[in-house]
Amino acid sequence: MALEGPLKDLHIQDVFQLLDLGRKSGVLRVTSDLRQTAATVCFERGGVVAASVGSDPQPIGARLVRVGKITAEELHRGRSMQTGGDARRLGDVLVAMGAISRRELERQVKAQIEEAVFDLLGWTEGYFRFEEGSPCQAVIEAPVRSPTEALLMEGAHRLDEWSRIGSKVSHLGLVPRLPDQNGVGSAPLDLIPFEWEVLAAVDGQRDLHSLAEVLGRSEFEVARTVYGLTTAGVVVLGDPARPGQEPEPGRDLAALLVPAREALAQGEYDIAAGALEELLRRDPLMPEARRLLGICQAAMGRFSSALETWHAWSRLGPRTPGEASEAPAVERMRRAVETMVKELERHRE
Repeated sequence: MALEGPLKDLHIQDVFQLLDLGRKSGVLRVTSDLRQTAATVCFERGGVVAASVGSDPQPIGARLVRVGKITAEELHRGRSMQTGGDARRLGDVLVAMGAISRRELERQVKAQIEEAVFDLLGWTEGYFRFEEGSPCQAVIEAPVRSPTEALLMEGAHRLDEWSRIGSKVSHLGLVPRLPDQNGVGSAPLDLIPFEWEVLAAVDGQRDLHSLAEVLGRSEFEVARTVYGLTTAGVVVLGDPARPGQEPEPGRDLAALLVPAREALAQGEYDIAAGALEELLRRDPLMPEARRLLGICQAAMGRFSSALETWHAWSRLGPRTPGEASEAPAVERMRRAVETMVKELERHRE
């Protein structure tokens, strides 16, 4: 069975639900011209067994190095063994080498799958194609199966959670630090293990994005935990963009952008653009709102406006690490729109 079409006709959440209800096994590939990238999700009887966004055919290897679970040398050794004829999966090779335990490998694979799926669930344009058959064994690094319904529910839950925690954690560029005690004793802390992990990594220098990388957890998990620690007075947040000042109260970027993101996800570009323009009237320096507005304008054929919006976005600063990482995508979209404008002008002549 081949199920395919543009995401504007069938939202990616609906595609996942169809495959889950039909208990399908096969490979879902989604390509995005705007993002200039692709995503691959492997299903087995309706559950997700592998997922990746981008061109790396083995994203788990890069992830394990990034979060400090293996060294770059161990990854190189494992891949060299595969190149030399070892038919085992990279994860199995690394476990056999003693570079990582089976339990930790499965935990990291599960986290990598979730992050890729949550990223994909935010796509509003592109083309999908599902090919039924055996899952793509080449990218399955451990026998981990994530229920699709649970992933969709968690994706929706995260959207709601961002709306709540955004009142204090307005962006990932905030830097947590321990509060000044001024000689006053404090009560014993009653924290769960991951809260202790986050607290131990707080050094007054790393922002939330960096903490997520160091801890090998998602930005959402870290932001939610820091929100709790901040509410309890265990840590305080500082904004490098406003040194010596408290982060702006109520400047809830995540919550303010939720309606615009939802409209964008539904392909309602005019509604999303209206919401984003309203946000920018209230805060002209909101980078994500300006970037998304350019996408809406391009989708509606307002190419000149899109180019002006992205040009303004490129001059905004400071941006969060996550937003700054969008620069290559914005540049690709800008070049694509400029090419489109030139071609249209040529045909008019």
